[in-house]
Amino acid sequence: MSCDESKTTTSRSSSPLEGRARTLALALIFDWTIGEPPAMLHPVVWIGKLIDVLDRAAPRAAPRRELLYGAGAAVVAVTTAVVPTLAIARAARNPDRRIRMLAHWLEIWLLKSAFSWRTLTRAGEHVRQPLCVGDIDAARAGLRWLVSRDAAMLDATLIAAAAIESLAENASDSVVAPLFFYALFGLPGVWAYRTINTLDAMLGYRGRYEHLGKVSARLDDALNLAPARLTALLITVAAAGCGGARRQAWRVMLRDYARTASPNAGWPMAAIAGALGVCLEKLGHYRINSAGRPPTAADIQRGACIVNRAIGLAFGLALAWLVVKERGKHQLHA
Repeated sequence: MSCDESKTTTSRSSSPLEGRARTLALALIFDWTIGEPPAMLHPVVWIGKLIDVLDRAAPRAAPRRELLYGAGAAVVAVTTAVVPTLAIARAARNPDRRIRMLAHWLEIWLLKSAFSWRTLTRAGEHVRQPLCVGDIDAARAGLRWLVSRDAAMLDATLIAAAAIESLAENASDSVVAPLFFYALFGLPGVWAYRTINTLDAMLGYRGRYEHLGKVSARLDDALNLAPARLTALLITVAAAGCGGARRQAWRVMLRDYARTASPNAGWPMAAIAGALGVCLEKLGHYRINSAGRPPTAADIQRGACIVNRAIGLAFGLALAWLVVKERGKHQLHA
């Protein structure tokens, strides 16, 4: 190889976006230009159907058996989701260029399917716009895009509070956490997380699922420890750019993060409550930043602005991390 060819090869190998960094950038572009895959092609929907099958076959009214079955169901679901990602990683190293390209596009599709930035942003608008014109019934219907709680008896203030806190919590669950696990562990990591998170969403409730969903709920709590706190920190950093109060976000976050039953949800919720100066309340469960004013439709828009900036920072951090890793790998093999 000539000196010129060697320089060209080195230049190509040190391109800013390669490997997982390029995959993440393309997945982000797809998210904002195309949006969610149709249900029949959405891997999260497939996982949900598998979990539903496992749920229907589960034992009932037998706590120990339910607990063991729930643990086994988690293993089955995670294995089912992760094995194809391992196969794709292997195909990405195949000598055949066509197979490598197919693996690359499959990885982009699977990564994009694991997070929902554009959908989250638009979900807030389904609540804000009806509230702006006083259409409470439409706002309650729009809230179903964000939360599973019964909104039938919620007034405008409680609807706005539910929308704001859900934007913050879902920023962690639906975007920052997948980015976190992709940056650290690649596609297998992000889909192990997404599967556990879906298991928790479907089975991790008290009452009927107290024992069946316990393992999934505890795993989800453990996996979200770092992403939830990172999301809260990013919200405090992003607050000032949207007219929020950064210092107050920090203060309320440290004071009120433990007011929710979840060990994780309170962190981003308290941060955004402080940033906006509002009280976020779920009747009979918690009040975050109780000295704050009642939230309005305008606060949903400001909250969405803060969340979007925080998510943008998360993408920037993930891309920077992956670029540094790629460059380190190239230097190691140089």
